[in-house]
Amino acid sequence: MIGVDIGGTGIKGGIVSLKNGKLVGERFRIPTPQPATPEAVSEVVAQIVDELCSREDAPDVKAPVGVTFPGIIQHGVCRLAANVDKSWIGVDINALLSERLQRPVEVINDADAAGLAEVRYGAGEDVDGTVLVITLGTGIGSAFIFDGKLVPNAELGHLELDGFDAESKASAVARERDGLSWEEYSVKLQRYFSHVEMLFSPELFIVGGGISKRADEYLPRLDLRTPIIPAKLKNEAGIVGSASG
Repeated sequence: MIGVDIGGTGIKGGIVSLKNGKLVGERFRIPTPQPATPEAVSEVVAQIVDELCSREDAPDVKAPVGVTFPGIIQHGVCRLAANVDKSWIGVDINALLSERLQRPVEVINDADAAGLAEVRYGAGEDVDGTVLVITLGTGIGSAFIFDGKLVPNAELGHLELDGFDAESKASAVARERDGLSWEEYSVKLQRYFSHVEMLFSPELFIVGGGISKRADEYLPRLDLRTPIIPAKLKNEAGIVGSASG
């Protein structure tokens, strides 16, 4: 399957083996157009799919394509786009991309895709019960998985904490913006994860996003009942999850 991951700075795609969740060949990336309107982004997605389809290991030209999007997706329609162009709100992304690519397209929230990838092929494989995959980046993304099945659009980054949207204080971008040391940032994460733990009592937290590469700087500082570990699939999680969704 082909998977495409739409992000705020880059759009990347790859051919994914559904047997093991690994990319077949190199991923292909194009910078996200600015402004990132539906029309502009759909053109870039088409360029990426065209390039991947030219490869020897490409699936059939009419095979479905999985796509991630950084917003709430309900039956293929964007309902909320907190960190992307507001022109996406109300757009039927499934229909838009299916028409542009002339093949079936299934769109999924980006954090949901990363969560599916991690429980199927990564850090959450074979874990029963509730697994929460939390991505720390521009905002805070989240995926709620129960016994291997996705509960879609769990926007846990928008929980209110101390009168603020949680992601405004505890995202990776918030750490950089506020100039927080890892110790100071860990205090913010402790407050956030303790609250989420109290609400859902998960079996496992998996932390993704680019900042997961520095997990040793903050995860050991957290005091939780729930095991908390870094994601395994890193930057490939969105591509793999979109293809396998």
